[in-house]
Amino acid sequence: MKTKLLVMSLITLVVLVGLVVPGCASAVQAKSTPTLEWFGWSIFRITTMAGKVILINPFITNNADASITLNDINKVDYILPADGHGDELGDTIPIAQKTGAKVITPGFELGSWLIQKGVPAAQVIRSNPGGIHDLGDGVIVRVVHSQHGSGLPAPTIENPYGGPAGGFFITLENGYTIYFAGSTSAMTDMAMWAAAFKPDLAILPLNNNRDPLDVAQMVRFLLTRNANLRQVIPHHQRLQPPAGATTIDQMEQAIRKMVGRRVTVLRLERGQVVPLSK
Repeated sequence: MKTKLLVMSLITLVVLVGLVVPGCASAVQAKSTPTLEWFGWSIFRITTMAGKVILINPFITNNADASITLNDINKVDYILPADGHGDELGDTIPIAQKTGAKVITPGFELGSWLIQKGVPAAQVIRSNPGGIHDLGDGVIVRVVHSQHGSGLPAPTIENPYGGPAGGFFITLENGYTIYFAGSTSAMTDMAMWAAAFKPDLAILPLNNNRDPLDVAQMVRFLLTRNANLRQVIPHHQRLQPPAGATTIDQMEQAIRKMVGRRVTVLRLERGQVVPLSK
């Protein structure tokens, strides 16, 4: 009986140490599944297995479709704005200042502008297409180019333009890879990236006048030597699209016509938590 009680006490002690000691706590957290959340327009939050928070295109202030406010954001480790436009860059500056988050920019010039506008230089990672960034714990961000502009909301003499627009391939600890395309049009380069990075999920633009065939072409390219792609999420889609705007139904029909039913179009509710597992 004493031996049994001793064993049970040791097991209890090990569990308590795992909850208290930082190294052991992270090991416990590592058993969880990374998640994705959408908060309207093109605002996405990824939470990794180790608890890192990655925020994409944080256009919150003056965005009628945003389901969160700046007061709701207290922890961010990395911000990924796809370009310098107001609806992508959004609240990058105040969020970085508030949380200490690092900002990975798709263009060196955008990073320089952010520093000039008050983001501490130590928090700005001035990247360019082709860049790779190891965030630790097995999380990798790759920067690719986007066929899109990067005009700044308040250009300066020193930084009149944001440099290249970009997209991001984000690989998580469990190997799951997300491609956030930014606002690009379809490019044959997507086929090259698909073969190399093998995304499981693609977040693709569906702005008001987007040709649904353009999005379908993106999906076709992203299936090149890539059997992983199973899901697509549209972004830049208003909650109440204006009359004549391209619809998710039209996008889905074009994708099915081009590649069949190999890929599912996800229709998210704002704040919905999506587990990211292979």
